[in-house]
Amino acid sequence: MMRHHILDVDTEGAGLYEITSRVARWLREVGAADGLLTLLIRHTSASLLIQENADPEVQSDLRAYFERLVPPSNHPSMSYLEHVYEGPDDMPGHIKAALLPVSLSIPVEAGAMMLGTWQGLYVFEHRTRAHRRQVVMHFLGA
Repeated sequence: MMRHHILDVDTEGAGLYEITSRVARWLREVGAADGLLTLLIRHTSASLLIQENADPEVQSDLRAYFERLVPPSNHPSMSYLEHVYEGPDDMPGHIKAALLPVSLSIPVEAGAMMLGTWQGLYVFEHRTRAHRRQVVMHFLGA
């Protein structure tokens, strides 16, 4: 069995947006059993993460860390950047997406993702304004 679907994710600016329940619902809808789920975000300034979903401070700390690691292009430490005409968050968004995963592979057993107890799936938006992101979900099962 092979199925795919595009999941639209509306973001409201930089941050982590949990999509775990939406992905799990799609797996149920297609009647997934055992197999492999692959996710791909179709953008160059956002990422996908498997991360803790119990404590929201984890998400805010991750966002703060990556903002500090890769500040906006108008920050003095980023003066070497040339791709700056789409705003001060654009090239840093590309850098963050280059550092973080843009695809994930998740084993599925009996129709359920084999995530750990505190793990969730997230779109990590790196741009400061709202976007509609697309995540391609592909399930390959027996």
